[in-house]
Amino acid sequence: MEKKIHIGTISILVKDRQMNAKDLNQMLTENGHLIMARLGVNLQKSCVDHCTGLIVVAVEGGAQEINSLTKKIDDLRGYVAKASIVTD
Repeated sequence: MEKKIHIGTISILVKDRQMNAKDLNQMLTENGHLIMARLGVNLQKSCVDHCTGLIVVAVEGGAQEINSLTKKIDDLRGYVAKASIVTD
């Protein structure tokens, strides 16, 4: 049976971008086969140190893979992650 491929997004709130970036970047690199695009935004425009950030990752893969990656990110200290799968 062929695995159904979904398209969606993972929205990630980063509570301290500079302090927590290494673990997230490693996890995203390890799951690069799911990632189509990535957008990062500083929520505090003039922030230089200990900034809150928002990352939106466009993903393509199985629903279980997308949800698993989202949970792994959400379990990291300093992150809140939510998935939205937009195909059925």
